[in-house]
Amino acid sequence: MVGFCLLLVALAGLCSLVGTRVLISLGHRAGTLDSSGVAGQAKVQRKVPNIGGIAIMLALVLPMLGAVALSLLSPAQLSSGPLAPALEQLAPHLPGLASMRGALLVLLACIVGLHVLGLVDDRKPMRAWPKLLLMTLPALAMALSPGTRLLTALDPNVGGVWLSIALTVVWFLVITNALNFLDNMDGLSAGVAAIASGLCMVGALARGQWFVAGACALVCGACLGFLVWNFPWRARGARIFMGDSGSLLLGFMLALVSVRGTYAALPTADAARLASQPAIAGTPWYAILAPLAMLAVPLYDFASVCIVRLRAGRSPMMGDRNHLSHRLTRRGLSPRSAVLTIYALTAITGCAGLLLPHATPSGALLIALQVLLVLLVVAMLEFGGASPLAPYETKGR
Repeated sequence: MVGFCLLLVALAGLCSLVGTRVLISLGHRAGTLDSSGVAGQAKVQRKVPNIGGIAIMLALVLPMLGAVALSLLSPAQLSSGPLAPALEQLAPHLPGLASMRGALLVLLACIVGLHVLGLVDDRKPMRAWPKLLLMTLPALAMALSPGTRLLTALDPNVGGVWLSIALTVVWFLVITNALNFLDNMDGLSAGVAAIASGLCMVGALARGQWFVAGACALVCGACLGFLVWNFPWRARGARIFMGDSGSLLLGFMLALVSVRGTYAALPTADAARLASQPAIAGTPWYAILAPLAMLAVPLYDFASVCIVRLRAGRSPMMGDRNHLSHRLTRRGLSPRSAVLTIYALTAITGCAGLLLPHATPSGALLIALQVLLVLLVVAMLEFGGASPLAPYETKGR
């Protein structure tokens, strides 16, 4: 299965790489360049296409459509045709793939819906609250989909399924917006998503969760292919932006894999599912906190930006230039160095989350302290001394 996930990474990466290059040319010809944002939003506008999210969407959707098509085939159909030698290896997984067909179709509908919402917002920026309301619909659809709810162990005790559904919707909205918030410097959102999804893929493979691992592989590949054109390799910076049509998808997919993943054998866990995933049996309860560690940096940026805006008397949904990346550049880092620093922080906390399910109670406490101390050091470097929040001008985005 490891080889199959690597194949998905390569397939999604190639699709994203080629698709993004085509969109760079089309974007300049069609004039689909970065928008100025809504009234009151602080933003440096550049003459760069912002339709790169289309390539990310295709890199996710096309392999999923292929998986749906495969789930409709019988073992006899797999053994015929020119691709038979390769497809026959998938025969043992067909029943599981067929059982996930409904969830895949719901996921595809949510991805396309979010993508269209992002495209509309990229062309004509929407007001924050109507946009947030529309984002709630795919989050609710996934929360109502089987196997995609947080803390189901609470169902018999507090609130029933509705508490779990509400928490799941909130989690989807927070992570989706956190990755959207991170899309404020060249290469930042895609790089963080690639690191987080790659580490999540490793953890899912270790637990034998093929659906989660495959979804992570697609996200990782889509981001890596896009980064070839989005990372500031040269002084002039990115050649294309993903826009909301891409960043919303990355956040949504990271929320999905963090919810779909099973990290610990809680009392209400499905016994049949655990039987097929022996790596989960006996895993301590605190393993369910692994997604918090893996996504600690996006969550830190999201929380700190919201606090800064609220303290300034502004809406937390109104964009400005007070994100983690901007605050690091005010401390003397170049935009590229700030992005690479956030990559490193994501890798540090992500590896901690990867180790959490295998740790002893004392080891888990040390891992949690490590993650908190990393974020505390960042906060001290950012906010210690003179304020890093004063307005400033740069040539960067």
